[in-house]
Amino acid sequence: MAKRDYESRTEELLTPIAEAVGVSVYDVEYVKEGSDWYLRCYIDKPDGVTIQDCETVSRALSDRLDEEDYIADAYILEVSSPGLGRTLKKDKHLAKSIGQEVEIKTYKPIEKQKEFSGVLRAFDQDTVTIEMQTGEMKFDRSDVALIRLALDF
Repeated sequence: MAKRDYESRTEELLTPIAEAVGVSVYDVEYVKEGSDWYLRCYIDKPDGVTIQDCETVSRALSDRLDEEDYIADAYILEVSSPGLGRTLKKDKHLAKSIGQEVEIKTYKPIEKQKEFSGVLRAFDQDTVTIEMQTGEMKFDRSDVALIRLALDF
């Protein structure tokens, strides 16, 4: 089974557990860091995720993962909130963030810079548009390394 298959299968198991606890699934990722594999599950709810939410989901998901046993590698299960400066990976994340301040990092410099911030105005399959102080700027999604919500402090 491939990495993406692990992520999608885990999301299938996680969704009913999350719904029963009153949270939603934000994202699932299976990544290797150093010599360790991590199965990271991000959950969310409008008024914020509590440690109790994470613990309840983690215990129930861990039991289901043990029953299904489809990941061959040893891994560390983590369940957490995506955080305030959450990464916007999927179209559903972008759709919920229209009108909010975002930060964009590009793979290569555009107009001699690789970091941009502005209000997310639009997106489609190929582009992301933000409104900056200097006007609107459209990015090819293939040039974007990262989009995340900006943190206001």
